[in-house]
Amino acid sequence: MSDDEQAIRELVETWMGATKAGDAETVLGLMSDDVVFMVPGAEPFGKEAFAAALKGMGMMTIEGRSDIHELAVLGDIAYLRNQIEMTATAPDGKATRRSGWTLTILRKGPDGRWRLSRDANLLTTQSGAP
Repeated sequence: MSDDEQAIRELVETWMGATKAGDAETVLGLMSDDVVFMVPGAEPFGKEAFAAALKGMGMMTIEGRSDIHELAVLGDIAYLRNQIEMTATAPDGKATRRSGWTLTILRKGPDGRWRLSRDANLLTTQSGAP
């Protein structure tokens, strides 16, 4: 595995860990300023809207698992195909489970760090959530 592939895998692990810890600052630092997210049923949105959504989650806790199925580095651009499962639990104990695939494009910045640049998130809500 190349250093770049390892760095991208570490970025995904850091994202998942920071999300679980409620560390919005770390999550936001893992994406480019011009990031674009695409999710079903909504217009594409950027970093500012993502940050607002994180803030709106309040005291919700998130547990998740990521399984990278494909990762390719093409110079300073990379993509990954990732299967994600996550459960968001509200303070009252009500949980929502979502799972599905993402297709993510990353760019390597002038500082040598990889950042998420584009993300097509196809997660859907699953029935039978805990």
